[in-house]
Amino acid sequence: MIARILGLLSWWAGGALGLLAVEPGPLQEGAVVEDWPHFLGPYCNATTRETPLLKQWPAAGLTIVWEAERWEGYACPVMADGRLFNFHRVDGKETVECREPETGKVLWKYSYAVAYQDRYGFSAGPRSSAVVDEGRVYVAGVRAQVHCLSADKGELLWQRDLEKDYAVPQNFFGYGPTPVVFQDRVIVNVGGKGAESGSGVCVAAFDKKTGKTLWEVVDRWGASYASPVVAAIRGKVCAMVLAAGESKPPHGGLLTIDVATGEVYDRFPWRANKYESVLASSPLAIDGNHVFISECYELGGVLLEFDEERKSKPVWKQREFGMHFMMPVVKDGHLYGFAGRNPPDTEFKCVNLATGEVVWTKDYRWEEKGQVEGLFRASLLQAGKRYFALGEDGIFVELELSPEGSRVVQRTRLFTAREAWTLPSLHRGLLYVVQNSPDVLLGKKPRMICYDLRGK
Repeated sequence: MIARILGLLSWWAGGALGLLAVEPGPLQEGAVVEDWPHFLGPYCNATTRETPLLKQWPAAGLTIVWEAERWEGYACPVMADGRLFNFHRVDGKETVECREPETGKVLWKYSYAVAYQDRYGFSAGPRSSAVVDEGRVYVAGVRAQVHCLSADKGELLWQRDLEKDYAVPQNFFGYGPTPVVFQDRVIVNVGGKGAESGSGVCVAAFDKKTGKTLWEVVDRWGASYASPVVAAIRGKVCAMVLAAGESKPPHGGLLTIDVATGEVYDRFPWRANKYESVLASSPLAIDGNHVFISECYELGGVLLEFDEERKSKPVWKQREFGMHFMMPVVKDGHLYGFAGRNPPDTEFKCVNLATGEVVWTKDYRWEEKGQVEGLFRASLLQAGKRYFALGEDGIFVELELSPEGSRVVQRTRLFTAREAWTLPSLHRGLLYVVQNSPDVLLGKKPRMICYDLRGK
C-alpha cells in the first residue's frame, strides 16, 4: 500500500501530481460491469448496465479514489480492456494519456503540437473524446487531426489531416465531433468545404486499421458538435450524423447513411435560422424506427419516424424540448432532459414520447447558504435503473423519474467550478468526472477525479 502511494506521488511526467486518497471498495459478487469505450458510453446513449452502485452516499461526499491534473479541453475519459484514456491539450500539444483506471498511474502518453485559439474565449483543447475499439485508440483533435494509436503502447498506427485533405474550417469553436467505430470502419463527420458550390465531404468512413478512405458523402452541411451514432433503422445499420457548421445562411440537419456503402437514405434539415447557432446534442435512436434530434436556439426537438425505405417524417415537434449539448434519456414511454440554451432558462422536462406533449417542467434551482445553486444544463447518466445528473458547476445528484414528476434522491457537490459540461463516465463501479475550470472555493486547478461508487 505504501509503495503504491509513493509511486503515485511521483507522477509520470512534468511533475504533475496524482493523489491516491483510498483504495476503492471491492466489486460486489455478481456485479455487472461494462467498458465505457465512447464518451456516450457502451451504447452511445449515455447508459450502462452497471450495478450495483453505492445506495447511500456519505454525508461528507463521495470518496475520491484518485485525482490528476487536467489541462485544456472538454473530452470525457473512456475505459476499455483495463485501461483509461484521457485526451487533453498540454503546453500546446494535444496529448493522449493511458492510465490505470483504479490508480490513475500513467502507462504511456502520445503528443503532437497543435496551434489553436478559440475566438469566443473557450478552452483551446480538444472538444471530442477518445474512442477505444479492439486494441486501438482513435482521437480527433480541435484542428481535425485524426490519430489512431495502439492501446497497449501508444504507438502511432495511422493519421489523417482532415483540415488539409478536406479543407475543414475552424467553425465557431474548432473541430468537435467524436468519431464512432463500427465493425471495420471509423465514421467521421468531416465537414469539408468545396471550392465553388460550398459542398464538400461532409461524412467519411475510414478503414479502422489503415485509415484508408472507404466512402465519402458530399454535402454542403458541415461538421457539427454532435457526434455520429450507429443504429439499426428498419433493419439496416445506419450512421446517424447530425451535421452543421458555420455558414451563411445557417444550415444543417440529420443525415441517415448506410454504414456499408455510404448511400444517403435520408436528409432531414433541422437547424435554427440564426448564424451563431450549432448542433451539439447527438441523435438518440430509440426503437429501430424512431430517432430524436434537437437544438436549443429556435426549433427545439423533433421525433422522426422512418419508413421501410428509411425516409423520415416528423411524428411531432416540440419547441420547448431542445437540448443544448446533452442527451435526453428514455424511460417508460417518456423522454427526460434538461432543455434550454443558457443556465437561466434551462429546465428539466418530461415529454410524452408518443405525442411530444410536455408532461411536466421542473426548475432545479435552490438556495444554499445564501447562494442560488442548481443543475442548469446538466448531463444525464443512466446506470441500470438508476439516473444521475452532473450540473454544470459541479453538483452531482441521483434522480427519481416518472411521468408524475422528478425527485432528487440525494445530492452532493463534487466541486465548485464552471464548464462542467463533460458527461461523466462509469466503469467497474468507479465514477470519472472532469472539472474543466478552476475550483473557485478550493482553489484547485482543473482535474480528472475518480470517485468510488461501488455498491456495498
